[in-house]
Amino acid sequence: MSLKRMVTMDSSEWFSEVSEQLWPGQCFSLKIKKVLHEERSKYQDIKILDTSSNDCSMSFTYGTVLVLDGIIQCTQRDEFAYQEMIAFLPLCSHPNPKKVLIVGGGDGGVAREVVKHPLVEEVHQVEIDDRVVELSKKYLPFMACGFDSHKLQLTIGDGFEYMKQREGEFDVIITDSSDPVGPAKSLFNESYFGLAKKALKPNGIICSQGGSLWVDETLVKDTLSHIRKHFPVTGYGIASVPSYPCGQIGFFIASLNENTKLNEPSKVFSSEEVDRLKLRYYTTEIHRTAFTLPRYAAKLLH
Repeated sequence: MSLKRMVTMDSSEWFSEVSEQLWPGQCFSLKIKKVLHEERSKYQDIKILDTSSNDCSMSFTYGTVLVLDGIIQCTQRDEFAYQEMIAFLPLCSHPNPKKVLIVGGGDGGVAREVVKHPLVEEVHQVEIDDRVVELSKKYLPFMACGFDSHKLQLTIGDGFEYMKQREGEFDVIITDSSDPVGPAKSLFNESYFGLAKKALKPNGIICSQGGSLWVDETLVKDTLSHIRKHFPVTGYGIASVPSYPCGQIGFFIASLNENTKLNEPSKVFSSEEVDRLKLRYYTTEIHRTAFTLPRYAAKLLH
């Protein structure tokens, strides 16, 4: 069970992310300036925290932070690393990603990145919790600006039901889920990837949040095994995100095209294009190296 804790240390209030189920024996804590909002939606506990500092000498703060069911989803300081990688790894692995589906991603960050891609013409997003969307628009406008694009059509609803009705429609499906506890656990099951396969066009690609090998190598290995039952080409890429457990997050990525080389992007961006797209983490070089895993990880996932 995931726990959420506000504790006092040295006359200051801190938020500590504690989960004996997901990362037993460790936690990550942030000093809180102010709790901006908290409520219980129909689906989950939502907190939005301000971790900025009044001390101008302290530059290392995480800004505005979104917490769902006691688990940090994104922080203003480092969210771009996750959003860019989960979007551009699959988009740039596909030769012509015209139509994209985003499952989850209620903060708008993935949508913000997907609509940047020059070949993307149409983006459909399905998010189950409308309160995450509305609160992100108010407190996380630097991410929720993704909802403003003319390319995007947002649906509030269940991703499973949405995909069941859209067979063979999408070039790329991106699943921006929370961690595999509670309702989100179903997004890591074999049945989910089978459903995603049916919703893809013939050569389609999927990409999903993949947890961290450092804290749950069994989940990563098992989930990749589920995906391999439906896709001929699979991979696991990594990125550095300091506010996530152990500072690293992974991505499951798979293609129906057996000729896809995930570590060699179909779309190569020049340095000028990267700047024009306002990318701060993703580059073609980062794409290639994302799939170069430490030796123990490569052997484990072989």
